[in-house]
Amino acid sequence: MKKNKNIKMILLFLVPVAFLYISFFIYPLAFVLGTSLTEWNGISAMKFIGLGNYKKLLTDGTFLLSIKNNIIWALSGGFIQIPLATMVALILARKPRGWKTLRTIYFLPNIISAVAIAMMWKAIYNPMYGFLNAFLNLFGIEGHNWLGETATALPAVIAQTVLYIGYFMVIIFAATTTIPKSFYEAAEIDGCTTLQQEWYITLPMIRGILVTTITLAMAYGMRHFEATFLMTSGGPAHSTSVMGLVLYNKMDAFRLGEANATGTILILLGTVVIVLIRKLLSRGDAGSDSVQ
Repeated sequence: MKKNKNIKMILLFLVPVAFLYISFFIYPLAFVLGTSLTEWNGISAMKFIGLGNYKKLLTDGTFLLSIKNNIIWALSGGFIQIPLATMVALILARKPRGWKTLRTIYFLPNIISAVAIAMMWKAIYNPMYGFLNAFLNLFGIEGHNWLGETATALPAVIAQTVLYIGYFMVIIFAATTTIPKSFYEAAEIDGCTTLQQEWYITLPMIRGILVTTITLAMAYGMRHFEATFLMTSGGPAHSTSVMGLVLYNKMDAFRLGEANATGTILILLGTVVIVLIRKLLSRGDAGSDSVQ
């Protein structure tokens, strides 16, 4: 009798969530998958064309370049932004003078609109009156059109994003606070340096959190859109284009079948990359799965 009552209570809590999940994720996902197999402009009737949209996208040089750029974004987030966030978190965890102020300063960009930050960096990179070129000129270095040349446009856009480590820094910092201080006290008695304590105690103890933050950073990289749209619109010569921007442009041109095929590839590719990176980084660590 008690078991039946528990089952009813479990269903009572699960049904609303399941209803919302099916309504706002499963159904839209099925709709996107279905319409990706059609030629459709959102107004006239759909025309089934099978894998025609996928063949068109996968033979388009701009789309293939966008996939490559998304992977670069993901790797930059996972293997540049997270190590920077980890380094700062470990320093702040030692609670040097002013650590609370520094923690607030590092986190501050996360409460500012991404649009405002992108516009600020666009002004910084401006070849005529931007701060970066003015700063370089002080040392006799000639200015550069950072966003206007294909060699520097993508690194410039990525750099203004990966520098903001506050969100992941706070997560990693919180993880370090769960490590018993007795571990460090014992290490100090044994003569371990601070660097050795971080390497042999802190990093292994927060490995699961590091895998989670790397996964999140790479997921953000795979779905990146805002900064590229605002700073370069995919230019110059499509060198900064990403899949999200391709999707937007196709929707803007009322080619919804192709847009939904782009979205489907983005979802599949993102899922594959994230699953692979989690498997790779969690190998040999039984605790990682439980943390994630």
